[in-house]
Amino acid sequence: MAELKVEHRGDADVEPGIATLATQLIDDTREVVSAEIAVHKARIGERIAAYKGAAVFFAIAGVLALAALIALLVGLILTLATLIGPGLATLAVVVGTLVIAGVLAMIGKGRLAAPAIPERRA
Repeated sequence: MAELKVEHRGDADVEPGIATLATQLIDDTREVVSAEIAVHKARIGERIAAYKGAAVFFAIAGVLALAALIALLVGLILTLATLIGPGLATLAVVVGTLVIAGVLAMIGKGRLAAPAIPERRA
């Protein structure tokens, strides 16, 4: 911050006028606001970097979970193929998976419905 400037006239120190003090106050205020903005930008930048790193790990986890689900479904088809044949086993697993997906989609759709807001009584 800027220091208070004092004019020298001879032996006596003369304090600055109101206009000078007001100008210094405005300059100091601008510096403080700029510093606060810089601090908040730095904090936001750190948070964004942390979220980016976490998002990468979530994406990898999602891909691995999907691969595991596919492996499970293929294993189920191979297991059922010995009992009912490969064609019917594939059809049974696909239909069962689509039914589960449909039920989950309906549950998700129900959760998207707007919540009822109770009316205010006067």
